[in-house]
Amino acid sequence: MKKQIKKYAFFMLIVFVNGYAQTKKHLDASKPIEDRISLLMKEMTLEEKVGQMNQYNGFWDVTGPAPKGGSAELKYEHLRKGLVGSMLTVRGVKEVRAVQKIAVEETRLGIPLIIGFDVIHGYKTLSPIPLAEAASWDLEAIKKSAAIAADEASASGINWTFAPNVDVTNDARWGRVMEGAGEDPYLGSKIGYARVKGFQGETIADLAKVNTIAACAKHFAAYGFVEAGLEYNSVDISTSKLYNSVLPSFEATVQAGIRTFMNSFNTLNGVPATGNAFLQRDILKGKWKFDGFVVSDYASIREMIAHGYAKDEADATAKAVIAGSDMDMESYLYVAKLVALVKEGKVKESLIDDAVRRILRVKFELGLFDDPYRYCDEKREKEVVGSKANNDGVLDMAKKSIVLLKNASPPGRNENLLPLKKSGQKIALIGALANDKNSPLGSWRIAADDNTAVSVLEGMQQYKDNQLTFEKGADLLSQKATFLTETVFNTTDKTGFEAAKTAAKNADVVVMVLGEYGFQSGEARSRTDLNLPGVQQELLEEIYKVNPNVVLVLNNGRPLSIPWAAQNIPAIVEAWQLGTQTGNAVAQVLYGDYNPSGKLTISFPRNVGQVPIYYNKYSTGRPIDSDKNVFWSHYMDVEKTPQFPFGFGLSYTKFDYKNLKINKTAFSKGEKIQVSVEVTNTGNFDGKEVVQLYINDPVASIVRPIKELKGFELVALKKGETKTIQFILTDKELGFYDNEGKFLVEPGLFNIMVGWNSNEGLTSKFELK
Repeated sequence: MKKQIKKYAFFMLIVFVNGYAQTKKHLDASKPIEDRISLLMKEMTLEEKVGQMNQYNGFWDVTGPAPKGGSAELKYEHLRKGLVGSMLTVRGVKEVRAVQKIAVEETRLGIPLIIGFDVIHGYKTLSPIPLAEAASWDLEAIKKSAAIAADEASASGINWTFAPNVDVTNDARWGRVMEGAGEDPYLGSKIGYARVKGFQGETIADLAKVNTIAACAKHFAAYGFVEAGLEYNSVDISTSKLYNSVLPSFEATVQAGIRTFMNSFNTLNGVPATGNAFLQRDILKGKWKFDGFVVSDYASIREMIAHGYAKDEADATAKAVIAGSDMDMESYLYVAKLVALVKEGKVKESLIDDAVRRILRVKFELGLFDDPYRYCDEKREKEVVGSKANNDGVLDMAKKSIVLLKNASPPGRNENLLPLKKSGQKIALIGALANDKNSPLGSWRIAADDNTAVSVLEGMQQYKDNQLTFEKGADLLSQKATFLTETVFNTTDKTGFEAAKTAAKNADVVVMVLGEYGFQSGEARSRTDLNLPGVQQELLEEIYKVNPNVVLVLNNGRPLSIPWAAQNIPAIVEAWQLGTQTGNAVAQVLYGDYNPSGKLTISFPRNVGQVPIYYNKYSTGRPIDSDKNVFWSHYMDVEKTPQFPFGFGLSYTKFDYKNLKINKTAFSKGEKIQVSVEVTNTGNFDGKEVVQLYINDPVASIVRPIKELKGFELVALKKGETKTIQFILTDKELGFYDNEGKFLVEPGLFNIMVGWNSNEGLTSKFELK
């Protein structure tokens, strides 16, 4: 009997070893990735396949004891059984190593996790918010900023970011305007492409490097057009708007090699994006041939029930998978319902196989199967996170993001207020935000430590030859703000006004730092009032009464409505929320050590009633007052133009444009059209200018906008220097999509404008035969 038992045990050991060897064939790095995926999938049960489609949020102290009870214990057991393919918000080498160890060493197949995180504008060392970065129009700087974020995140164990947000939007009420590149699809496409390259590297092979992470284009699609700028709201747009304004920036990320997409919370044509096969199967995976995977937004699969599109959990699960949503983020539905749906014949297993193959492909590309702990180097984490090089990089990005909106001479002065003199001035610095080290970090900075930004006060204190006095003026908030709570503003307490006014009276120049708190924009931060919140507007007007030499520095995450300031305040600097190095960047611009070169990528309204407002609008049938009566497209109480238009931004120097030329007057389809213009720096400072090219197709089968950005170049010019800037227009720039998504290039007259913003420039025209 004992001999039989020994023989059986030996036999089972041989079976186990052989089975293990078979299972691990996918670890042979000499084989092509697709072959390795196929080998692994042959070994997977249906339950294990579905497990790869399941993503859980971090749910316990992973370096502590295993959780007992509740959903945390269930998630933990799923992780040990190989029923989790990804986790999010787990960060730091110790924590990531702990969860990866369970997945790799305790599950049957040892499939590593992909670790996701919202690395939106940096990890711990923060760059400006993405809307601010876009204002630089500097694609190389934007790419470098994303690379810095990837470097720090990967050093902390993360290998996947839920960025870039490439939602085009023209509604400043929507809080997530801070996450994207603004209102223009052409510029948004260029910036989205650059950010993907920054996160992932230049090629797919670069994903295997230890300092890159997989990127995720979001939110697919049309989330930037939610009605009334209301978070999580419905979207109802034309197919023309979808094809020409929404989809181009997403397609650009596919062309950049992006590995993941995230679907959006909104409906489109009455169908939630999470269950929208037209978006995910027909366009993304079909027409664009995207071979990465799609993750749902947080619990968006379950939310299709609340939308009224799915009757229950099983129905929501089936509709999401069939539509092409490959991974379930925190709905808990795939892992609970999908196996039964396949066995019941309601979902084809081939759809599961396709989703799993896509997920595994990205894991192989990241090198996780070759070394699951490749992102778990504590020495590298200590060296990279918060390094001087990274701080220098985000400071450079912050300076490039600042936009000078106004710079004039106040009454009684013969020179512009900016730049400030570096000695001999008495400066009053006023505003709670001026001494705030938390708000400038902005929203979506969940890995950054509180109060780690350089404040404007600290930045200005570096210039020691002026007499600097700080007064808060008034508290901005009436209670502490957090990422998860509503921001409550001080609307009554003005006890600091008098001290601020006294400081202003005794100053040569007053610098006022006003705007939004860092958590006032971002997800779930919709506003119906775009004015300065709290008592800030009253404080601004009171200070102006005692000293009109005011420089207004705006810290904000969206366009604000500032008509009074635009009319009265001599100097206005749009400084956004610039991240870790905010104060140093602002101070260097105010004192002229850096000449501002930023240009707006989203229009600033005169008041909220104009919103949505954008430069690439349609003419309408009654664009002007031709008959001297009221029956034309206008407002009765305010101009219909923005306060500050798309592409607008001043400099401490002046630029002159002349000699706009087109190499011919008529072209055939397929010919390259050469446009050139001479730009001269006629001022007293070296500077940079964003030269912008716009086209207009005045007669088309579908009405085209009055202007469309189709080229730009950021050019550095020393004072007195002239450069000839050249643009090339091709069919790609001249064409548009019809209502069925077909790209058309139609003959006819084209108008062009080359200038310094979307409202002003030199004009010409040519014919396309």
